[in-house]
Amino acid sequence: MIAAGVLLMQYAQAQTPIDRTKQPKPGPAPVLTIKDPVKYILPNGITLLVVENHSLPKVSASYLIDAGPITEGSKAGVMSLMGQMLNEGTKTMPKAVFDESVEKLGADVGLSSAGGSASALTRYFKDAFTLMGIALKEPAFTQESFDKLKSQTITGLKSNAKSAKAIAGRVDNALAYGKTHPNGEFETEEGIQALTLQDVKEAYSKYITPSRGYLTIIGDIKPAEAKALATEVLGNWKGVTLTLPKLTEVANPAKTEIDVIDVPSAVQSEINVINLVDLKKNNPDYFPAILASYILGGGADSRLFMSLREKYKFTYGAYSQLASGRYQETFDASGAVRNAKVDSAVTVFLSEIKRIRTEKVSDEELSTAKALYNGSFALGLEDPARMATFASNILINDLPADFYKTYLQKVNAVTADDILRVAQKYFNYDNTRVVVVGGAAQMLDGLKKSGYPVKLYDKYANPVTEGAQTAAVPDVKAADIIKAYINAVGGADELKKVTSCVTTMDMSMQGMKLSVLQKKMAPNKETMSVSMGGNTVMKEAFDGEKGYQQQMGNKKDMTVDEVSQKKVFTSLTEQLDYLSNPAFKLAVKGIQKINGADAYQVSVTDPTGKTSTEYYDVKSKLLVKNESTTVTNNVSVNATVDFADYRKVGNVMFPYKQTITQSAGGQDQTFEMTVTDVKINTGVTADDFK
Repeated sequence: MIAAGVLLMQYAQAQTPIDRTKQPKPGPAPVLTIKDPVKYILPNGITLLVVENHSLPKVSASYLIDAGPITEGSKAGVMSLMGQMLNEGTKTMPKAVFDESVEKLGADVGLSSAGGSASALTRYFKDAFTLMGIALKEPAFTQESFDKLKSQTITGLKSNAKSAKAIAGRVDNALAYGKTHPNGEFETEEGIQALTLQDVKEAYSKYITPSRGYLTIIGDIKPAEAKALATEVLGNWKGVTLTLPKLTEVANPAKTEIDVIDVPSAVQSEINVINLVDLKKNNPDYFPAILASYILGGGADSRLFMSLREKYKFTYGAYSQLASGRYQETFDASGAVRNAKVDSAVTVFLSEIKRIRTEKVSDEELSTAKALYNGSFALGLEDPARMATFASNILINDLPADFYKTYLQKVNAVTADDILRVAQKYFNYDNTRVVVVGGAAQMLDGLKKSGYPVKLYDKYANPVTEGAQTAAVPDVKAADIIKAYINAVGGADELKKVTSCVTTMDMSMQGMKLSVLQKKMAPNKETMSVSMGGNTVMKEAFDGEKGYQQQMGNKKDMTVDEVSQKKVFTSLTEQLDYLSNPAFKLAVKGIQKINGADAYQVSVTDPTGKTSTEYYDVKSKLLVKNESTTVTNNVSVNATVDFADYRKVGNVMFPYKQTITQSAGGQDQTFEMTVTDVKINTGVTADDFK
């Protein structure tokens, strides 16, 4: 019987061939089943929303403080630090004890400056929720935790100092909203350095409160039980009363402009076409607008993606996003593009925005977009956190109770005329802002030919006058800067007496502690090994003629270029070669602020043609930073080394702290190196470099 059924099915398929050249018609929109939450008001005013769902033995809670946009001013970054501090233990439970308690429950508990969350199996939910409540109400706020998180934040900012992506994330909103707007503020090293524990405590007292609080509990729990638990844990909590801020509306540019931020070390440029919008979720334009953005740049089938990636091969991906809310939000279209192709990519971005504003989408494109959006939206409903957001969104944004139940019906009701109308309204073309962060030397001339005004800004969104940096080059010779450094660290005679050196260091990387042993012998022999727990995890050695790198058991010989790079030096102090070998080319490029102090910026080109940039403190004469770029496996790696804490060993000064930041492929990694011991002219033999 089964065999006969199979034969009949095969016969029917043969008689009705499938035309695989045509895309199947989309099916109907999924029917959404979203339960209405049961609503309670706790004694202190917290709004409790409970969605009962017994399909799994699990309960999730989310607490949201609706404070609106917060202006931090000179204390930008304090809210983020405060949110991190909430995860550092309580007054009665040190962080280690708190974390262990959560782990024993198999739960997830997390806090932030906007509230907190807890998720656990039903039997452990009460304990997990109680821990969240204690962390919210009784944070430890220890000086030790503050110093640790502050240091980590500063390290993160340093590691992103040359990242085009990180800089773009900062300046895009700063230029769109203005640097004094809460959405345009950003953290700086100097600002974070100035923050104190008292600042964190004051931010907590001002913004962590039951006022305007929305607690959503979803899962295997009865509403009455959830109310009793919430009242027990949070009902007696007191705090200041919050009032939503009133913000002045910010205007978009009168005419389209291109804003360029130069990151000389960047291989790719970050492009963001951005304009401010006023789109509330209860606006009838909401559904056509989000679908229009989806068609333009919502995924791999979108217009931007197909054009910029598939057709022109300019980028790995290009997307658009349209935000909505009670305050001004942004529409943006973005992508990372090779510097040399930036001007062409900007033209394509603007062309696609213009096309969706002036030409109706086809019925097929609209139908396909609806089907893809429907599927993506329905899939997201499996996440309890998203359901919690829906419940609070309805109250915060004054939405009808069935807003999410009828969500896809409204999406499917959007017409091609609707798409055209909202695109013209929300996707600016004649009065938008194109922000480009990358290597200006390769793309600035092309952008100037676009016909749009081009404005220059620094990485903190401050206007820059073209040519200003060149005019600021000091009247000092590069050789004199190098001579001053040599004298500052001990003098040429003492440096030449150093024929070998052994340096022992501790290294911190991604929370791991490693040991580093470096040995050098004149003229250019060197070896470095990195170990963890007594086991060598990485080693590099050069014996003056050849060398290798070894990692996790894999050994690789140095290339011809790498060997040539090593052999250009004939002294353990590179700066001696800068002066003695005329094949080294030095040039003073200007004066830059390094850690708040003026430093000479010196370009160094070695005999192989490789160029690096070194920074020498104007006052101390010491080397404080080095920047270089290497290519490994066809990938450009940007490296920055910060030097600090110079100490005397014998008659020579050595930097006892080095912070190494490497950036490649959009990823950044930072290594903190602290010297524990330096020995000169002892403990090194030629066998060490084999």
